[in-house]
Amino acid sequence: MLKHIPPWIYKGYERLLTQEVKSARIPRHVAIIMDGNRRYARRLGQMAAFGHMKGANVTEKVIEWSCELGIEHLTIYAFSTENFSRSDEEKDRLFELIRLKFDEIGEDERTHERRMRVHAIGDTDKLPEMLRESIKNVELVTSGYDRFNLNVAIAYGGRQEIVQAVKEIAGMLQKGEIELSNINEDTISSHLYPAGGSALPDVDLIIRTGGDERVSNFLPWQANGNECASYFCAPFWPEFRKIDFLRSIRVYQTRVEEREQHATMRAAHFFKALGKAELTEIRHSTKIEGLHQ
Repeated sequence: MLKHIPPWIYKGYERLLTQEVKSARIPRHVAIIMDGNRRYARRLGQMAAFGHMKGANVTEKVIEWSCELGIEHLTIYAFSTENFSRSDEEKDRLFELIRLKFDEIGEDERTHERRMRVHAIGDTDKLPEMLRESIKNVELVTSGYDRFNLNVAIAYGGRQEIVQAVKEIAGMLQKGEIELSNINEDTISSHLYPAGGSALPDVDLIIRTGGDERVSNFLPWQANGNECASYFCAPFWPEFRKIDFLRSIRVYQTRVEEREQHATMRAAHFFKALGKAELTEIRHSTKIEGLHQ
């Protein structure tokens, strides 16, 4: 495996992948399920908090890599609604770590250099008050930026997101604020997270680390309708490397190329079939004209 080869070979491969990726279309919206922090910690005989801390360091690197490539939206799955079933000790430590990271982002010069806007998406009312305050602060500090968007899914569940959107729209119907005939996909999208009508764009690529090949109720509305690419890899999140990230982008690009080639082939077959039909029609018309002469 690459982690056992000399560093200079690894760096050369990384540069090659970077050049290849930059020469093709870059996904606009990448979403990541950061799985494997706890298993990584257990493998090393450490507590879960150790894995979460190491994973948070990788998240900072992925933000940097995304900005380098020109990705516009990065959505990371930090804490799901199902994660509330974990022990109070683990939740408290994780919430404190996330709070500290939000505070650091708000104070980090790179946030402002990147013009990075931060959103928390999820049922944030379920979070501890101090964490909610940190979220509000970083969202306010970055509210004027629009070059890069970091969306942190916390207390998030995909089905829950759709349910709350339906409830909001139903309430508007009852109040006469909207007509049933005016409800469409854009209406639903505008009532999904984040609040305030600034809907997330469709997801182009979902990445999941840790070896599992499932999307775990993550952004079902934004991902499924867009036929986004998926990249599942074995490394636990704290082990995720830049070459893993670049490989995932290349998977997206390959899928785009295949779809474009398929569309081109279909168009060619269509015009070929259309040409045959027109030729047959001309011949048929000529015969009819001959009979009438």
